[in-house]
Amino acid sequence: MIHLHLLTEFSHTHCIAICAFLVPAILLLTLTTITLTGLQYRQAQILPSAGLATLCGVAMIFHVFSWFAVGVIAAPTFILLYMATTCTILNGWAIARPRSMTQLVGNL
Repeated sequence: MIHLHLLTEFSHTHCIAICAFLVPAILLLTLTTITLTGLQYRQAQILPSAGLATLCGVAMIFHVFSWFAVGVIAAPTFILLYMATTCTILNGWAIARPRSMTQLVGNL
């Protein structure tokens, strides 16, 4: 059984390492997803990138929420939350509506 306080303690103890891994991973995987979608790759080739980016984004959202739970309300927490949420939405868009994303990327 997983205890929530152990996960929260891990999140707080290793915050710098978690953010140092997740921030570049989220950004690079989301960029990969958008690029693959824009180049009109098959959905089966886009799905692993989008899925992994979404997983990392959700992990970052939970990490930020663990800081909100202890009362850390600061600019970095909001910036990380916004970045993770935006990237998660973009990856969901690439999975749900790849044609509209392709049209948008094609117009750039």
